[in-house]
Amino acid sequence: MIKSELIEKLAAENTHLTHAEVERVVNIVLGQMTQALADGGRVELRGFGAFSVRSRPARLGRNPRTGETVDVPAKSVPFFKSGKELRERLNASGDA
Repeated sequence: MIKSELIEKLAAENTHLTHAEVERVVNIVLGQMTQALADGGRVELRGFGAFSVRSRPARLGRNPRTGETVDVPAKSVPFFKSGKELRERLNASGDA
């Protein structure tokens, strides 16, 4: 599901809200989650999972075209750990 599909589904289920209002709410929620991660925090959605930030150290990489070594700087990357309920629902559909 992409963001626009989420907005469409929420707008269809909440007919008392306009499409623009639903889009604004979704943007605010995602913006707050992004800001919390940017501030070094953690976002936990019970039953779904938790988002956090992990640091990757600087390293030497290699340009695949030329084979030349390249310095890759340290960076922070988002990390998602699924919740127990999400894992159970995903694995329940695969039971034979």
